[in-house]
Amino acid sequence: MHLVCAACGTINRVAEEHLGSEPTCGHCKAELMAARPVVLNDAVFDKFTIRTELPVLVDFWAEWCGPCKMMAPQFEQAAAQMPRVRFAKVETDANPKASVRNRIRSIPTLVLYRGGEEVARRMGAIGATDLLRWLQQQLAMAKQA
Repeated sequence: MHLVCAACGTINRVAEEHLGSEPTCGHCKAELMAARPVVLNDAVFDKFTIRTELPVLVDFWAEWCGPCKMMAPQFEQAAAQMPRVRFAKVETDANPKASVRNRIRSIPTLVLYRGGEEVARRMGAIGATDLLRWLQQQLAMAKQA
């Protein structure tokens, strides 16, 4: 399975049976499967969402956004409970290219990617329980398609 390092953009090959054994990047030694959101920037966004073979859920947010700040701990809590989904955050003001290419019009916006393709989108703040429920529904629907 291919996993892209959010820190350096290196594509790492990890055997599926080793995903739970805290794999690290072969280049920079950053954790590849941390049970918390990773930070993406314009430089690594496309490679991370396209080449990571697990589903990727991205939270587009901004530092000045109150609902984004309220949702941040909920997003982290959900990430800890869904280890087979890569959770990522993109700060929209600091990363305008990723935000424009993904047509982010309001924040917070959650976008679920699989193989680089957007499979679901949700706007507005959401609690961890509802986020997990929504994510599980979207993953189930994506499997059926």
